Amino acid sequence: MTEVPDVGSGSPERFGYSWGIFSEILPVHEVQFRRWTSALPREAWEGVTFLDVGCGMGRNSHWALAAGAQSGRAIDVDEQSLSGARQNLAGRPVRVDHESVYDIAEPDTYDIAFSIGVIHHLGDPQMAVQSMARATRPGGKVLIWVYGYENNEWIVKWFNPLRRALFSRLPLPLVFFLSLFPTGLLWALLHLGWGRLEYHDLLRRLSFRHLRAIVFDQMIPQIAHYYRRDEVESLMRGAGLEDVRLEWVNEMSWSAVGTKPGA
Repeated sequence: MTEVPDVGSGSPERFGYSWGIFSEILPVHEVQFRRWTSALPREAWEGVTFLDVGCGMGRNSHWALAAGAQSGRAIDVDEQSLSGARQNLAGRPVRVDHESVYDIAEPDTYDIAFSIGVIHHLGDPQMAVQSMARATRPGGKVLIWVYGYENNEWIVKWFNPLRRALFSRLPLPLVFFLSLFPTGLLWALLHLGWGRLEYHDLLRRLSFRHLRAIVFDQMIPQIAHYYRRDEVESLMRGAGLEDVRLEWVNEMSWSAVGTKPGA
């Protein structure tokens, strides 16, 4: 019997704390959603049923519906996240449930199973993508967005050790307070013209509060994987997916989609 990883290793309660602070859905989130899902044509959302894995406060389910999806189910394992999702998706055709990606018990059900910004924080990313593939109907799509290694080498080399040794262990209110300082530095650098990547151009468009949410989310997880292109493709093919397509997002991350065989 395959051992199911500890869901707590993915820091759901730490991200739940963040969603409790940054719970609003903003227009710029649609820009992010389109980039994060760019491996899948926008028209592919029309009329589909979806599974949103690691839904957080529900913003990606919201934008999937806005793109034309018919209905969906959003799952997470943190109650504070789920509370935000239920509030943001109230009255919408999305069922919000407490469930781990490792425990999905609906085989061959959804047109699209997607997970945005979650797989790279899990203890067993391969098992998670395999579970998503099982939940997808034959011919359906599995979509993930993950951190890229390319152009993030400095994070892997310098920031990740600091995050693991310090920030991931500190009380969340303290980490949130400390996040003010790197956010201020980043805000100043960006508006002085630092950074030439697509991602830096996007960050310059964000409010200070939104920028702080991003910085805070970088500081709090216990696990953060950064994937090279071939590693993302291997992750998708390892789940039995075919016709795998990848898009380089903001020159720093990967959007990947694959098709479940058997249609």
